[in-house]
Amino acid sequence: MLARLGRASKALQESDEPQIVMEGLSKEFLEIHALTDVNLTIRRGDGLMLVNRESMGKARGGGGLGIYDVSNPSNPREISHWLCDGSGVHRFTFDGRFAYISPEVEGYLGNIVMILDLERPERPKEVGRWWMPGQWTAGGETPSWERRQHRCHHPIRHGNRLYVSYWHGGIVVLDIEDMASPKLVSRFGWSPPYPWPTHSAVPVPFSIFGRQWMLCADEDVDRQLPDLAPEMSAFLRIVDVTDEINPVSISSFQVGRLHGRRHPMMTGCHQPVEIVRGTQIPVAWFAQGVRIIDIADPLSPKEAAFFIPDPAAPNARVSSNDVFEDDRGLIYLIDRVGGLSILERT
Repeated sequence: MLARLGRASKALQESDEPQIVMEGLSKEFLEIHALTDVNLTIRRGDGLMLVNRESMGKARGGGGLGIYDVSNPSNPREISHWLCDGSGVHRFTFDGRFAYISPEVEGYLGNIVMILDLERPERPKEVGRWWMPGQWTAGGETPSWERRQHRCHHPIRHGNRLYVSYWHGGIVVLDIEDMASPKLVSRFGWSPPYPWPTHSAVPVPFSIFGRQWMLCADEDVDRQLPDLAPEMSAFLRIVDVTDEINPVSISSFQVGRLHGRRHPMMTGCHQPVEIVRGTQIPVAWFAQGVRIIDIADPLSPKEAAFFIPDPAAPNARVSSNDVFEDDRGLIYLIDRVGGLSILERT
């Protein structure tokens, strides 16, 4: 799909029209919710692709992680299917050797943090796991929250740390120097008083003003009750993590004119890119398309550009869900209904 990106962009050249080289990886009733980059230079120079498998609705079982050889992109070959319990794996990241995943595991309430070693992709091996105290119900733990509100949503590695969004449980920073035994560094959050769950905790891999930063996105769904912010939609926070024991949220960004009245679910923020390449950050903002947020001054983030695709019929609104930026600067925006837009800035 050719598309323009807001106020500072151009359409892709016709010669860059993307071509489908393969399709059909998803299983019946399974949601393909997150795909990693294709890794082409790991170990033997082969290509690995991981695909989460998550059952939807009342369907349960068969979930986990699909591991594919895509060294020939037009003919992917399944190497193995790592199975887990419950609905399967929600989101994950992959560094080429280890996968940091959010599976459901028997005996635990909701998704937990798990590290898989894929040195031998035909035999994935669990290295370590971490859960929030109260999740291990089979071990006699009792949750202090209702239902599955505290669960691992999305682990992202930076050095020897995992930055983990934990839905209504906030954000968890884990020390994974010893991967077999992840250790809690800090936990913080803002739900309540803000009603939304935390979707992403994305580390910025370089310092700004000599300090370390993290992008924290709440997802505009599943409001906690009582709703203490009915006049607001979920937004993006900039957090100073220089002192990782005591992170501080120092600024935020919201699309103009959203605060001040109640909007339908999935109007506000969903997630930023998982790999930060510079100070201008693409963020998927549900009904507001993709917004490019400039964090060169973290105390005063500003919008640099935006793009809102056309809604897919019969929907009146877009549903911009996932966003990725490659090392060429191309931006890939996935709509939950309307498919993929590939964007180029100038």
